[in-house]
Amino acid sequence: MTQAIPSDTRAKRNVAVLSFMQAILGAQLPVYIILGGLAGALLAEDKSLATLPIACQMIAGMITAAPVSLLMGRFGRRPGFHLGAVCGMLGGVLATYAILNGSFVLFCIAHALAGVYQTTHNLFRFAATDTASDAYKPRAISYVMAAGLVSAILGPEIVIRFGDFFAPVPFAGAYAATVFVGIIGMLAIPLLDLPKPEKLKSGDSGRPMREIFRNPAVPVAMLCAMVSYAAMTFVMTSTPLAIIACGFGDADAADVVRWHVLAMFAPSFFTGALIVRFGHGKIIGAGLLVLATCSGIALSGIELEKFYAALIFLGLGWNFGFIGATSLLTANHRPEERAKVQGLNDVLVMGLVAVGALSSGKIMAIAGWNTVNLSVLVPIGLALASLVFLALQNRTALASDA
Repeated sequence: MTQAIPSDTRAKRNVAVLSFMQAILGAQLPVYIILGGLAGALLAEDKSLATLPIACQMIAGMITAAPVSLLMGRFGRRPGFHLGAVCGMLGGVLATYAILNGSFVLFCIAHALAGVYQTTHNLFRFAATDTASDAYKPRAISYVMAAGLVSAILGPEIVIRFGDFFAPVPFAGAYAATVFVGIIGMLAIPLLDLPKPEKLKSGDSGRPMREIFRNPAVPVAMLCAMVSYAAMTFVMTSTPLAIIACGFGDADAADVVRWHVLAMFAPSFFTGALIVRFGHGKIIGAGLLVLATCSGIALSGIELEKFYAALIFLGLGWNFGFIGATSLLTANHRPEERAKVQGLNDVLVMGLVAVGALSSGKIMAIAGWNTVNLSVLVPIGLALASLVFLALQNRTALASDA
């Protein structure tokens, strides 16, 4: 007991810093999600490639997830976070230039740079557990994710207030504004008090991955994280395009995404406590079922209120599914295995997210909004089946103190 208090005191300080970073630096991501498809449709000759910039962002995130995680494992979290913030700002500069000059290729590269930032942003949740006790880890993850509420408000506000700054050219001003957001958020990185990486002897990086995967909780956690994030991105990427296609305006699209991102992060104030109370499996399962409910709402009509309701459910489902899966993963590997397990997890997550982002625009253009929402039901069903398998194989792995 006496050791847990100072450990969690330090962890709470880091959670506060990471929460600020999540709130400010994270405001860039709604801008890229709201405008990626809309600006892509403006710049691309083939309109079915409108979501390609977002796909490039996710592909870059997938490719850099493992190297960035290993970089942090060797040199520490802060250099990796600095690298991500710089890439995010460079992406903002290049996206602004690309829109002003009508270059779809440069715009895709700009989103790829943002993908490197997104990789480091995704590791904020893991960094929150680096100095936390086992009992505090679910809450630490949850509190950092909860700070996304600020980014949920700030990001769409940037789109609305600065999108037409370079009028008559739309959207460029919002990307320019993300550069200043990045500068402010990066100022907090030196305040992190995280442990320096230990110099491991050869063979001291923990168990081989094949042995780690013998614990069924690990592959199930990764699968549920992949499906939760990819299903959310798949539907969200096409949403602004669907809203515009149904005759609503850019401001409506931005506001729907704003409420979606609020729903993504608002439950985080109590998701950690729910995991402790009910266990990982029930929370992940609830998240997956809510994601499926999103599809049902979207299929029921194309009124603006249906878009709001569907995207709110999409955010809630992502929160429970993704945070629950992240917490389950951190509870089932050793500290010395952190870099390789978390790196592999984010490679797989961002890989499926990239597939979702790229295919979303194609399916939307060819088959329409209803098909987009029907398409996510199969992977959600597979993830739910994996949870049932895990419950049958190892009930204790789903306990909150696993």
